[in-house]
Amino acid sequence: MSSLKGLLFTQHATEGLNLLVTEMQKKYKPKKGRRFNDNNITYEISRPTLINNTIEFEISSKIPEDELEGTDSMKKYFEEIKKRVSKGKVKPTSIKMENIIWDSRKDTEKQREYVKLVYQYPLDKFFNNKEIINRHEEAMKNDSSEDLQNTSSTFTNQGKLVLKMVSESIQAMGREHIDHLVNANKEVQAALAN
Repeated sequence: MSSLKGLLFTQHATEGLNLLVTEMQKKYKPKKGRRFNDNNITYEISRPTLINNTIEFEISSKIPEDELEGTDSMKKYFEEIKKRVSKGKVKPTSIKMENIIWDSRKDTEKQREYVKLVYQYPLDKFFNNKEIINRHEEAMKNDSSEDLQNTSSTFTNQGKLVLKMVSESIQAMGREHIDHLVNANKEVQAALAN
């Protein structure tokens, strides 16, 4: 059974990743659902899930099959992406090449190869006690209520700050991972063009 903390954090992590999807769809070319496109590559950001007091989410990018010839070149492309994302400050928990089948109309089937990165963070990674105290004291000193969500989940300003920080933190983490994946794809595409 999930803890109340885990459920609340997942709810606010979902809000943070939803904001990130909107941000990326404005920055790049929007696609249906939680996807966007940059330089002929489709990216997707999953919803978070709570697993054993960690929040897990996935980001993925389509392997540009039309630029590659055959299965071997797709595997090489995947390996190059894997090398680059493994050098990040925070390494994915899992890096897979996955075949995703799209069948939106139930009469056509499209298979796409994707690079799928899974990230997991313990719940306590999303907030910092000192920052909560500082932000609360600053708001009290300036007699300004920080833009806190009206949530029936918590009654104290400190609790609201924690939940706000969960949303902000996962959005920042996800943005860093997406930016790293977009740059890795650009580097591999540039290397292929030469």
